[in-house]
This record gives sequence, structure tokens and C-alpha cells, in this order.
Amino acid sequence: MHLTVTSLPIAILGAGPVGLAAAAHLIQRGLTPLILEAGESVASNLATYRHVRLFSPWEYNIDHAARALLDKAGWKAPDPAALPSAGEIIDEYLQPLADLPEIASALRFAHRVTRITRQGYDKVKTAGRDLAPFVIRAETPAGEQEFLARAVIDATGTWSQPNPLGADGLPALGESQFAGRIAYGMPDILGTQRARYAGKRVLVVGAGHSAAGNLLALSTLAAESAGTQVVWAVRGNNLARLFGGGDADQLPARGLLGTRLKQLQQSGRLELHRDFRIHALRAHGERIDVFGEPVAGRTPVIEGIDEVVVAAGARPDLEISRELRVRLDPWLESTDALAPLIDPNLHSCGTVRPHGHRELAHPEAGYYAVGAKSYGRAPNFLMATGYEQVRSIAAALAGDMAAADDVRLVLPETGVCSTRPLTGAASEGGACCGAPAPKAARVAPAAVAPVAVAAAAGCCGGPAPRDADACCVLDAEEKSKGASGCGCG
Repeated sequence: MHLTVTSLPIAILGAGPVGLAAAAHLIQRGLTPLILEAGESVASNLATYRHVRLFSPWEYNIDHAARALLDKAGWKAPDPAALPSAGEIIDEYLQPLADLPEIASALRFAHRVTRITRQGYDKVKTAGRDLAPFVIRAETPAGEQEFLARAVIDATGTWSQPNPLGADGLPALGESQFAGRIAYGMPDILGTQRARYAGKRVLVVGAGHSAAGNLLALSTLAAESAGTQVVWAVRGNNLARLFGGGDADQLPARGLLGTRLKQLQQSGRLELHRDFRIHALRAHGERIDVFGEPVAGRTPVIEGIDEVVVAAGARPDLEISRELRVRLDPWLESTDALAPLIDPNLHSCGTVRPHGHRELAHPEAGYYAVGAKSYGRAPNFLMATGYEQVRSIAAALAGDMAAADDVRLVLPETGVCSTRPLTGAASEGGACCGAPAPKAARVAPAAVAPVAVAAAAGCCGGPAPRDADACCVLDAEEKSKGASGCGCG
């Protein structure tokens, strides 16, 4: 890079797990980070659900370069097999990391980035563009300020931009009207928010692990507080992915989460609405009626709701990079090279190909979106994936292309892209367990390397129960409903 630019720091946007790992890798490479964090403390997104226990053990949550810095300072590592809460990740790992002098000196809190551009260049101008430093504009305690950087690693995540209730991607009609009675993500139902939900009729919307955690917390509250009713709405009909592989899951806590949710659903203590695509919310006395999109000539409705918890995923903030030349997948809003690997419309059988700086690069040289933001709207991101991303990027920025291109990812077989549609079985178009992909399915480029993780244990929810005449969990569930199976056997 041009001599006038190489002396500048490398900006890291966000001081969460992946952002701080990026800083550690840059420091390890002799490069200078500048970390801009919107919150008042490290991992402000993670802090919003610090009460939640993760299903991945410590061994998958600690970056190698970060650990090297911590070990040098005399840090005592936690038990690698233990399951931390989000709060413990902050208190026992991220805060000690942020307190290290080499990172603390680079860290700026309450610096919310609003725009990124090139100094003297708008999006249209090309000649000399790659030699100009990045300009990062941020809202700070001292007012609006600008910072110059030779490269930008955007680790702002997606958690603070939750998806709305509306099934069509827009807020449901009335969603803003009832904003005071809608929570997004994972509120502390059994802790600080207990009084809000106790004795209420609560609707949970979503079909991922966050929704499962909310439902189980509410079921515990219902057992302890009379009058608490738990209602669950999902857009699809097939819950096999969320129920998961049970004992076969190589992350046992995640398998247990699915097993407990399935038991709750079968117990009758949970009011379940399948194929419910929310369209509107309307007042009904002191309560809310939730209307779905019309189906077969009728409009489904869930009546008498007091509170709504939306756990329907999140999306990246694309506004800050509007003046940069970014190349995004048109529907996932991920980096385009990742899209064929992580598209939740397709079943990837629990695998993800290792990826690094090349897959994360944009036409805007020196700008990288990493972590959850690199996946766009795809929900299947793990921290270990982000750690490998920033290791590769740091190597590339240091000019060590051999190390940058040597991308590796070691995850449990059931650990990453075990996604499939919640509507329909593989025989209706899912690319599951070796079954043909739908005609519209994206095909990865021919140069794509082989996947890094074996697939069998994570396919279609995991192996079938021992007493079932089926090839996988999904196949067993479909047959139990009278269908011919999932089509993958």
C-alpha cells in the first residue's frame, strides 16, 4: 500500500469477540489497531443476553491469538469443556483481553460509526482510489469525529438490527404502535424482566435457538407464576431442525435444548401455531390480536396476547458502507462468495468450507466485513468461524499471503451450516443428505475446496432414533406424520 497510508492504523469496528480477536491478530503481526466500539463497554451486543448460557464450550469461544496475549499476562484460562454464559464470556475472557495495555490503548468506547468512505473519493471515482486512506466518521462523546485508517475490519455484527415481525421482511402492520409490548432477541425472562412476563399471555415468534431459549424460560416461569401462558408461532411446519439431533449432537447442550423444547411441545403446555405468517397486530381491549396472512380463504388469528418476544433473526446495517464499493449477495446480504455455503434456503448437512480474506474481500480493497455481519441474514454463524476469518485477514494485511490463504476450520460435525427450510421436506426441494438440490439452488464455484468437516452426524437433524425405520431425524418425523419420508434416504 502507498507509503502515506501504511503508517495509519487498521480500524476495527466493534469490540465484541471477533473484533477483539482481530485486534489480537493484528498486534501479533506487528500492526496497529484502532478499535471503535459503539457501546460503553466491550461486547455490548453480547451484554444484552448475558444471562444466556451458550451451547458451545469454552474451547470454541477463545481465539488463539487472544489467548496468547492473555497467557503472557498470566491469565487463568477456564475449563475448555465448560459451558459459559454470555456474561461469563465477557467477564472472564473479553474484559481481561480488553484490559491488556496493547489493546486498551487502541480501544475507543461510545464511538458509533455512522459512515465509511475514502478520503477525497466518492463511490464513483476510480483513479487512485486504492491509495487513499479510509475515512471513518463516528459519533463520539466529544461530538462527530473522523478517523483515518489504511484498512477497515467491520465486526459490527447484526444483533442490534433484529428482523421485524412481518413475514414479508417488513414490520407487521401495527408493530410500531405496540413497540412497548414487543421485545426482540432474548430478554431476561427469569431475571430482570420477570415481572414483565409473569402472569401474562406471551407470544414467541421464531424457529431458531433463541426462540427455543425464550420458550423454555417462559415454561419455567409458567410453572412458577400462575396465569402465565406460552404461545409459539412459526412460519413453517417442520420443526425437525430446531429439535435437532438430540444425543447425537456433538454440542450436547444444543442437543438438550432441542430435546427439552420437543418435550415441552409434546406436553401440551405450549400453544403452537404452525404456518403462521404474521401480517398485522390490532388492539383487542387491553390485549393484542395477532393476524396472519390469509391461508385458503381465511385469516388466522392469535387472540389475547399481552407481550410478544420476537426471535426471528437479524440483519446487517448496510448504511455505514454505502459510499464503499461492496459486493453483496442479493438476498442474504452476505459477502457473495459465502452465500452458496450458508444460504438457509438450502441444506448444507452441517458443513462449511473454511474461508478467509479472499472470500471476504470486496471490490473496495482493504474493507472486510467479518463475523456475523459477513453472513448477512444467514443465522448459522459461530464465533470460531469469525476467529479464523480475522486470522486470515490479519495475515493478508501483513503481507503473509501463504498464511492468509491457509484457512482452516475445526468444528463439531453437527456444528455449523445445519440449515434447511422450515417448510416442506427434501423431496419438495431441499438439498438434504445427498438428495438433489432444487433447480434454483446456487452452485458453488468450481474452484471451491472440499468441505472441512464430515457431514453424516449433522444431516437432517442427526441420526434417526434407534427404533425408527428412517435415515435421519427429519425422515423419522415425516414418516410419523404419514408422509413417505424426507426424501434423502
